[in-house]
Amino acid sequence: MDERVDGRRSDTRERIRAVAMELFSERGYEKTSLREIAERLGVTKAALYYHFRTKEDIVVSLSEDLRRGIDEIVEWAESAPVGKERAQEIVVRYGALLHSLGKDMIRFWAENQPAFRDLGFGTSLRYQFRVLADLMVAPDTTPIAIFHARQALLAISWSLTMMNDLELSDEESYAAATRIATDIVDRIRA
Repeated sequence: MDERVDGRRSDTRERIRAVAMELFSERGYEKTSLREIAERLGVTKAALYYHFRTKEDIVVSLSEDLRRGIDEIVEWAESAPVGKERAQEIVVRYGALLHSLGKDMIRFWAENQPAFRDLGFGTSLRYQFRVLADLMVAPDTTPIAIFHARQALLAISWSLTMMNDLELSDEESYAAATRIATDIVDRIRA
C-alpha cells in the first residue's frame, strides 16, 4: 500500500505498530489479539484492518524495518575500507538501528522466537547477523575472530532485551553497550 503524502496514513501505521509492540511485550504475541490492539488505539477493528489484516502482517512490517536497516549497514560496509574503523562503525550503526527500533521490538524478537520461527524471519535475520560479523573481521576469518565480532553485536542486542530491569535510561544502556562492543572489536584487531 502507498503512503499518503500528508503523513496521516503513515502515522496511523506507526501508532498501530507501536501499540502492537507494547501489547506483545506486556501480554506476549500469542495472547494478543487484533481486537485488543484496536481497543488500545481507540479505533475499530475495521480501521485496524485497513492497515494490517493480521498481527502477523504487523510483525512482518517491523521485521522488514530491521532487515532493511541491516541491508543498509551491509551495503555501506562493503564499500568501506577493511579494518578496525569499519568494524567499529558497523557496531555503532547496528546499535543505532536497534535503538531506533525500540527496546519493546527487540525484546519482542528475543522473547517470541517461536513466532519468528513460524513466520520464517529467524533464518534470514541470523544470516544477516552473520554477514555483519564477517564484515567486521574480514579478511581474518578465524573462528575466534568471528566469535568476538558476534559477541560485539550481541552486546548491543542484549542491552535492549536483558537489561531493562536495571535503573538505566535507554541512552545510558545504549552508550554502555556500544563501549563494551567497541572494546570487543579492539580485541579482534589488537
